Amino acid sequence: MARSAGANLAMLLLGGFEAMVDEVRAGLAEQGHPGVRAGHEFAMTAIEAGADTTSELGRRLGVSKQAAAKTVAALQNLGYVASEPDPTDARRQLLRVTDRGHEMTTLGAALFDKVRSRWAKQLGGEALATLETNLTQLIRPES
Repeated sequence: MARSAGANLAMLLLGGFEAMVDEVRAGLAEQGHPGVRAGHEFAMTAIEAGADTTSELGRRLGVSKQAAAKTVAALQNLGYVASEPDPTDARRQLLRVTDRGHEMTTLGAALFDKVRSRWAKQLGGEALATLETNLTQLIRPES
């Protein structure tokens, strides 16, 4: 089967993302945070930014309320998110990131920086900075 240059580029970008995430996920597991997925970070960031209900989280993430509820349940099982009744509306549950969730995201950020630092040594700092600049231009094209 023939493969296009565009498809090859997409696979390289995906492979780079997966390599970085897999390494960070393994590091998190080694340090007491098994079962973390990339989507968990996105959800916790949205909660920190004000998505304090499952419905709002689904809207912010662009997923169904059911998918958001599954993510919240997973985060609660991992101890990263807690919910409590809304004092103004007993039907609503308000979400918040726990101290354990903050610990995991802080550790994850440090692990991502460690991978980036190693990549800078492999490629050279200037080459990696150029790659980051070019990728930024590609994903945020000027109008």
